[in-house]
Amino acid sequence: MKVLIVEDERPASENIVEELQAIDDSIDVVAGCNSVEETVRWLNRNPLPDLILMDIQLSDGLSFNIFKECEVTCPVIFTTAYDKYLTQAFEYSSIDYLLKPISQDKLRNAIRKYNALRNHFVNNHEQTNNHSLPDYLSQDRKKSRILVRKGVDFQAVRLEDAGYFFTEHKLIFLVDKENRKYMAEKNNLSELEEELDKNIFYRANRKYIINANYIKRFKPLERSKISVELTLPVSEEIIISQENSAGFKKWIAQS
Repeated sequence: MKVLIVEDERPASENIVEELQAIDDSIDVVAGCNSVEETVRWLNRNPLPDLILMDIQLSDGLSFNIFKECEVTCPVIFTTAYDKYLTQAFEYSSIDYLLKPISQDKLRNAIRKYNALRNHFVNNHEQTNNHSLPDYLSQDRKKSRILVRKGVDFQAVRLEDAGYFFTEHKLIFLVDKENRKYMAEKNNLSELEEELDKNIFYRANRKYIINANYIKRFKPLERSKISVELTLPVSEEIIISQENSAGFKKWIAQS
């Protein structure tokens, strides 16, 4: 595995190199860059590595600026002392977000996640579609998993286990089949809707996206509206508007 380290503090960079070698001595750190400018220059002159470990706050600005200058399609593990960039980081090719100080256990888990993702996509896609993990990360395709947050931890939830999504206080939440609630890493329901399989998920109204497999029953209301009941508890009644009721009935019959 070829790894690029982007870190403007030399002790931190040296520590990451040592920890990577302790985790797997076959890891090849191909270069270390300490600024946005240097990283852009390196990426423009060299083949992409397999993985980048990238600090967010660099001496000449945020590392997100690198993505404005270069096409970075390989996976990125972001490192930072702050959690305020968390949502923004996952707009890029991020597979993990590590808060400093970075322990060997945290780094080991992140490398394990990268290897698991790489092996999964190589085994399931390479023979038929010739897709690599970087290719997969950059594709515009319907997802089978979604990144969510529970407290300070992140995990991927299978979309087939997502009973419904809802928005509250400008945040997006997922409720899974076990009635567990997570915060989804999305800006709004419209963005999320574009990534979901429309044969399975339906935008019920401005607040809810529901999974067809978790619809228990629905009933007509006045003025041709529809009330939908899920197999999971919901804090309020989910109402399909008069304008969308015909479309909902057509969707549920075909899903």
